[in-house]
Amino acid sequence: MSNQISNNNTRIAKNTLLLYFRMLFTMAVSLYTSRVVLNTLGVEDFGVYNVVGGIVSMLSFFNSSMATSTQRFLNYEMGRNNSKGLREVFVNAVNAHYLIGIITVIGLETVGLWFVYNKLNIPEGQFNAALWVFHCSVLSLFVSIISTPYNAAIIANERMGVYAYYSILEVVLKLLIVYLLVVIPYNKLIVYGLLTLAVGVIMRILYNVYCIRNFVECKYKWNWNMPLMKKMFFFSGWMLFGCISDMLSKQGINVLINIFFGPIFNAARAIAIQVQTAVNNFVTNFMTAVRPQIIKSYSAGDYQHMYRLVFSSSKLSFYLLFVLTTPVLIYTDFILQLWLKLVPEYCVLFTRLVLIELLVSSAYTPIAQINQASGSIRNYQMAISIIFLVSFALTYMLYKIGLPVYSTFIISVALAVVGLFVRVAILKHDNGFPAATYLLKVMLPLLPVAGLALIIPILIYRYTEINIITILFNSLAGLLSSIVVIWLFGLNKVEREFISDKIRNRLHK
Repeated sequence: MSNQISNNNTRIAKNTLLLYFRMLFTMAVSLYTSRVVLNTLGVEDFGVYNVVGGIVSMLSFFNSSMATSTQRFLNYEMGRNNSKGLREVFVNAVNAHYLIGIITVIGLETVGLWFVYNKLNIPEGQFNAALWVFHCSVLSLFVSIISTPYNAAIIANERMGVYAYYSILEVVLKLLIVYLLVVIPYNKLIVYGLLTLAVGVIMRILYNVYCIRNFVECKYKWNWNMPLMKKMFFFSGWMLFGCISDMLSKQGINVLINIFFGPIFNAARAIAIQVQTAVNNFVTNFMTAVRPQIIKSYSAGDYQHMYRLVFSSSKLSFYLLFVLTTPVLIYTDFILQLWLKLVPEYCVLFTRLVLIELLVSSAYTPIAQINQASGSIRNYQMAISIIFLVSFALTYMLYKIGLPVYSTFIISVALAVVGLFVRVAILKHDNGFPAATYLLKVMLPLLPVAGLALIIPILIYRYTEINIITILFNSLAGLLSSIVVIWLFGLNKVEREFISDKIRNRLHK
């Protein structure tokens, strides 16, 4: 058993490194392409693109809920070593996603199109281009939906290297988009929408071909297992509540910003969310590597190992984000100016607030995997759905009475804190989660550890001139001080021994 646990931990570490390699490369290119796209399209057109694309994303909640269900059922059957059940899950997931894709396209091309025509605040001269963006986004979403089971199969089989290699190709294609966007003498908004769709189609084909050639369960053969489909839809049905409410708290609020304040503020929010996403990718990649092991441990009945994974990954998720966000939070204004040149109004404040929200929510992200592994998700999903819906409702109310645009970001930070205690309480009730141990040994030490690690970066910021050299120096100093503080006060003895053993083994090799 100890050898199996060691192999699992090694696989997590290897997959995490592969995903980080992928992320660093894609993030560097994405930051560059975002700057060029923003400056080529202009702030207003950039805002139009994001709010119109957001309307399409609002109906992607069907796919989001079913995607989580697919990966959960695949990992569960793998934990049971049930190859027949694994294939049935995949085939029926493909059937379900085609059905979801068709329903989504119909909904978008009717209700969604009506909303674009009648509710969005779009400059008159760019309305035709906005329609092109809308239709391209609908097609992109359909391709993404029907490809979801194949992506879930890659993650369930822990082939994270595939993402690393294919993502290099994807970002190269996105660099080509930037070049073509500049040189093609046509409406930039339409060109950007068409080229983005083309890249999405190419990458979907490549991922699907890889799965069909490498995984037996991905060789499609018609099968319609109604009891299994009911289980998957029942699971995703409760996930649907969370996905719909999450959609309202993100894209719905984006639409409210457009209606009350206009597309320039959509551009500012889009930049802030992109920074948040880039930073959050560190934790997302880490959790992508850890998630299959948590679900497999649960299905195998190894709860002790599962809890160790959840506790350790909760701390590491927060520490990773803390180290990354510290220099960005301190030097937000300078970094955005250096990156974008053209910084939309309120973009600095939006960026700081979304990063603070991300820090709060990062620590409890891993505990959600216990909920998904057990399948007892009703109460959990209903609770977080209510939190997301409250965020949307409060935003509308505050905007209606004339409060400033940044009010919604303050609400999100406050609700993220409330959400932590709500999630822990529900997991304790439904799954027997050791809530007191989690709060005392995982969550409570995070704030004092972060406070100690901040001393050196803040002192450097206060007593040095702001330029690229001091930012790099401060980032390095902050990293080193954080590592020391986290090692001494943020990790327990078992975690320190595990990391030490891995470093020694790597050096020995």
